[in-house]
Amino acid sequence: MSSTDQPEPKSESASGNDQRGGGGIFSWLTSVRARLGLQGPPTLRDTLEYALREDQADAAGAFSLEERGMLLRLLRFGASRVEDIMVPRADIIAIDENEPLSELLTQFEDAGVSRIPVFSETLDDPRGMVHVKDLVSWMVEQARASDTKKAKPALADSGGELAQASQAPSESATEQNFHACDFSRIDLSGSIAATKLKRALLFVPPSMPSMNLLLRMQTTRIHMALVVDEYGGTDGLITIEDLVEQVVGEIEDEHDEAEDSYVTNDSKHGLVVSARIPIDELEELLEVSLVTPEEAEEIDTLGGLMFSILGRVPGRGEIVRHASGFEFDVLDADPRRVKKIKIHRPKPAAETGQNE
Repeated sequence: MSSTDQPEPKSESASGNDQRGGGGIFSWLTSVRARLGLQGPPTLRDTLEYALREDQADAAGAFSLEERGMLLRLLRFGASRVEDIMVPRADIIAIDENEPLSELLTQFEDAGVSRIPVFSETLDDPRGMVHVKDLVSWMVEQARASDTKKAKPALADSGGELAQASQAPSESATEQNFHACDFSRIDLSGSIAATKLKRALLFVPPSMPSMNLLLRMQTTRIHMALVVDEYGGTDGLITIEDLVEQVVGEIEDEHDEAEDSYVTNDSKHGLVVSARIPIDELEELLEVSLVTPEEAEEIDTLGGLMFSILGRVPGRGEIVRHASGFEFDVLDADPRRVKKIKIHRPKPAAETGQNE
């Protein structure tokens, strides 16, 4: 047999090599996309998300559980929009610019935040924001200014020489500054509008990519934005902390208080929950399915479920009945939202028959 008749050794093609390791994931995603009728090959984002999933431990073995979680959150953050992260309008803590400074100080203390948006009459007419550091600096300046006239004469006697300078004990700069302040003379009755405390804030649409807003906050050094709709109405509020937490997880500092539980067992009312409790968490608590898979795409909270059932916001004292037999008694609500709800479990069949 001539050399030309001998079979040539098989060589692995580039595509053959691609079937190993990461190439296997890529080809699997390609076939899935083809079956679903999706055009084009999978993106790098698709491949990374698949590789980082918990059930793909071998593919993501180079990363710890925490690293995989952060990388996944980063990928999801890149695909999110401002409306997915913002604090809704009903939950915004804000203050009217005509309110006195004493009320502003009280709000900072109660809310435990560093920035509060300022508006005129309604949230649809925002005027800026106030930073707690600016308020404290203003108070210190007022305390020093009110005591300047009293402090200056004490430094010299009638002869123009330092009064007993050689006999007085030396004080540190901090002690001198403290003694130069008279906080009792600070007038907090004036309005916020009468001061120069207001700073600019950003205005962004709900559809803005979250990553773009983060970059804009970094470049402008303005860390609070109001989310406004096409008509100029305020939809929500978002801060740089809200954005960063989407990647690194919840950030709590020394002044953050632990969040109240969504669920409380009240001695008077029984099982009471917040309208903001996530539906999946409530279903796990009650051991019942409250929404269909299709409804789960639109309904996130118990408040949303009640609105879906009635087609409106239920009023205080109203009872909303679910097909599962559970009843939701509204304990606290305002015209815009439900706040607290008492849950009544379905009555046993025997008890129901006796009542009939």
